[in-house]
Amino acid sequence: MSTTEKRSGNAPTIGVFDSGFGGLTVLRALIERLPQARYAFLGDTARLPYGSKSRRTIARYAAESAQFLVNEQGAEYMVIACNTASALALDAIQDAVPVPVLGVIEPGALAAREASASGDVLVIATDATVHSHAYAAACRAHGLRAIEKACPLLVPLVEEGWTAHPVTAEVIRIYLDELRAQAAAEGLTPDTLVLGCTHYPLLRGLIGRVIDSAESTAEAAVKLFNGRAHAEAGSSDAETEIRCFATDSVEKFERLGSRFLARPVGKVELVDLGG
Repeated sequence: MSTTEKRSGNAPTIGVFDSGFGGLTVLRALIERLPQARYAFLGDTARLPYGSKSRRTIARYAAESAQFLVNEQGAEYMVIACNTASALALDAIQDAVPVPVLGVIEPGALAAREASASGDVLVIATDATVHSHAYAAACRAHGLRAIEKACPLLVPLVEEGWTAHPVTAEVIRIYLDELRAQAAAEGLTPDTLVLGCTHYPLLRGLIGRVIDSAESTAEAAVKLFNGRAHAEAGSSDAETEIRCFATDSVEKFERLGSRFLARPVGKVELVDLGG
C-alpha cells in the first residue's frame, strides 16, 4: 500500500521489523501517532519462529532484516516490533545499523512502572521471551517485581481469528488464574498486566486493562525521534505511506495482516535475505 501524491519529500522513513506479522500492531500504534511518516515493514516469515533459534542466529537474522530496511528502504529510524529480537538481539541490531533503534521491552517496562502503584506486575508472553527473562530484568531496573508466564496457545488462537471466541476467553482465564496464584504464593500484589507479545493486543477485549507494549513502544518512538517525524512529515492532509515486505508466505501476510494493522496491508513484496 503506497499513497504518495500528497506527501512531503522531507517525511522521515521509519523501518519496523518483526519475525512475523504480529509486529503490525506496533506499526498500527505508530501510524496513529505519526500518520505522516513513511513506513517500511518487514516480516521475516521465512525464518520464524525466532524463539527456536540460538541467540547468535537470532542476532544474525535480525541484523540482516534491519540492514535491509536501512540500506534498501532508507529507514532513518528502526523499531524492533519483535519481543524475541528485542530480548536477544537489540545490541546486535544497534551495532548493525547507523540509525536510532528502539525495541519493545524497555518501553513496556517503563509504562508498567508508571502504571503500577504496588510495584508488582505480571507479564504474559511467548516461551522464548519468558525464557530470556528480558521483561523481568527491565522491570527490575525500574524497581518493579515481575512474574512472567508463557502463554503458547494465544498466538495460534489469534492467527485463527478467535480473538473474541469463548475458547480463547477460557484459555486466557486459565493462564491468568495460574499467574495470579503464583503471585499470591510469592507474596506479590500485582496491579498491572503487561502484554509481552505483539499478537496479544488483539485480545485486549478479553483481557481487559493492560500495558500494551505496542502502544508503549509507539509512545517511546515519538520521544526518541525528538519530534522530527512531526516537524518533517509534511502537511496535515498527507496520507500514510506503507510498504510491507515478507521473506515468505506473502499471501498469508496479506490475508492476516489486516487484522493486526486494522487496515488493508496492500500488496506485500517478497524479499530474499538468504538462509
